[in-house]
Amino acid sequence: MAGTTSTDPDPVTVARAAFASGRTRSLTWRRAQLEGLVRMLAERGDDIRAAMAADLGKSDVEATLTEISTVSGEAKLALKNLRRWTADRRVRAPLTLGTARATIHREPLGTVLIIGPWNYPFHLLFMPLVGALAAGNAVVLKPSEVAPACSKVVADIVPRYLDTEAVQVVEGGVEETTRLLDGMFDHIFYTGNGPVGSIVMAAAARRLTPVTLELGGKSPVWVDSSLPVERVAGSLAWGKFANCGQTCVAPDYVLTTPELAEPLAAALGAAVRASYGEDPLHSEYYGRIVNERHAARLAALLPSGRAVVGGTAEASARYVAPTVLLDVAADSPVMQDEIFGPILPIVTVADHDAAIDFINERPKPLALYAYTNRAEVREAIIARTSSGGVAFNTVMTQLGVPALPFGGVGPSGMGSYHGERSLVTFSHERSILRKLPGPDLTTMARPPFNPRMRKMLLRG
Repeated sequence: MAGTTSTDPDPVTVARAAFASGRTRSLTWRRAQLEGLVRMLAERGDDIRAAMAADLGKSDVEATLTEISTVSGEAKLALKNLRRWTADRRVRAPLTLGTARATIHREPLGTVLIIGPWNYPFHLLFMPLVGALAAGNAVVLKPSEVAPACSKVVADIVPRYLDTEAVQVVEGGVEETTRLLDGMFDHIFYTGNGPVGSIVMAAAARRLTPVTLELGGKSPVWVDSSLPVERVAGSLAWGKFANCGQTCVAPDYVLTTPELAEPLAAALGAAVRASYGEDPLHSEYYGRIVNERHAARLAALLPSGRAVVGGTAEASARYVAPTVLLDVAADSPVMQDEIFGPILPIVTVADHDAAIDFINERPKPLALYAYTNRAEVREAIIARTSSGGVAFNTVMTQLGVPALPFGGVGPSGMGSYHGERSLVTFSHERSILRKLPGPDLTTMARPPFNPRMRKMLLRG
């Protein structure tokens, strides 16, 4: 359902009725939806790639790897493990209950709203959808209007492969999103920025609706001299400049020592040229900023330091060059908010202790990265910082481990998903206790109490 008119049935009402029918609870239905999602990604891959190229200039290879294969893999993983993940779990009941059976039963929450962002418009909409469907929920999907070609494709293909009542798509902008947030949902899953996350949470609070917020922040990187600078630069350049830096877990800024800053910047320049050539504007593998407004915002950040790589922008072409900045002050404009673009500031500090202090003076990030082979540095970072996740000697690849929960902490988000954790996020773990025939020691706790029993109970 692409948007609604006054004569259209309300999508939230339709989804809620589908859930109330009971059909979404069966494993047969859940499997059919997950299989439909896998089939959709395989059969409509060309449509998805074309939409990604139109909205973000993303190459066909990058679109396949980041938007199609990852979600398909997540759905296949859920299919493989569905029975095990949804099976009742026996837990021990205390001896005082005598013959009793305690069970945890995972049941669907009901009807959930998933609001996707524009930077990975299929991945970050369909990845949580996998968990919601595997858990047996009805779903309303809200793709981002900032990526209009992708939103249109979502609205076109989803009804062709998934339950047309239990899975609704609502297109539109602020007005449509505001109307949805006023609806009756059992869970809201939002991926995006912090200010809008606050709006979502405030709307959810009016109905005491639980939320998962996948936000972002300035994800820092510590680099020391224990690894070859060329190896660090190759990894770092890939993580920063993929999707033009428009990634919530992209490295936001680098902390390193003064003597390492220049060699690292030079190696980053070589890595950029190796990936995108001498002129990334004409590289088939370098994308575009989502719109002119965001390109202009990023262009205004370029004077925050000395550009030793890139440093140019053409807002009308939605182009900002892969850029590395040196001589960046901690209070410069580029260090104030999440950059969300292809600009990498390098800030110098004395050592890893100073880097940890620098990180802790700022809001908790979604990801924290460190390139180091020193065990004491890794231990210090884990013990003395807080972030949604930590990765050493790599960036962004933590998302590729389904068993690792993905989510933020504090201002970088709340709740997590991926793999089995996605199903848990969209489930209620219901406690069930069944008293069986046999001894019942709770009779000892029923009044009246004789002196001997009273004395024993008061001892605990």
